[in-house]
Amino acid sequence: MSTPDHSIDGRLLKSAKKHFLANGFLNAQLKTICDDAGITTGALYKRYKSKEELFEALVKNALKDIYECVASKGKIDLSNISNEKLIAAWTMTYDGIIEWMRFCFERYDAFVLLVRCAEGTQFANFRHEFCADMTEIDYDWLVELQQRGLCRKDVDKRELHLLLTAYWEAYYEPFVHGYSWEELEQHAAIMCRFFDWKKALDIQA
Repeated sequence: MSTPDHSIDGRLLKSAKKHFLANGFLNAQLKTICDDAGITTGALYKRYKSKEELFEALVKNALKDIYECVASKGKIDLSNISNEKLIAAWTMTYDGIIEWMRFCFERYDAFVLLVRCAEGTQFANFRHEFCADMTEIDYDWLVELQQRGLCRKDVDKRELHLLLTAYWEAYYEPFVHGYSWEELEQHAAIMCRFFDWKKALDIQA
């Protein structure tokens, strides 16, 4: 009985990532991916049911990490947070921005696949859906501020979603355009000055 060639999986995923990044999901061809990996399409279909399942294999770990971070913020009991910490959550700092940049950079290829190459997959709306999820969480933080009389009260969830869309796009776009780590560091410093949530929401420090 022959021993399974486990090297196929690594070669296949490496080739798939290369072609999805270069061409996007819709334009990447399974035959080309297989030829580049030195395997047959039959060998691919023994491992993945479809091209989309192959794409999902490349992004699933990054998605798991991302949504674990989102969930952790949503679990915080806001009633036990001091005014100082509540306000600090809306204070833009370089360290806060670069922390998320580093998180994404450590998952660079998978993040680029999600924000630039996912059209035609179930992840095509990742950018919007992620922002919508963050809006649900951040709106609770905003309401807590409003109820304590610490900021303006005329910003509703819809308005917050628009503002957060602009904010999160500023994180996505550098990865869409292939920024290096040095460029991300510079971009983070600019973002820190550009997005002034305390001023936008009239937060009373």
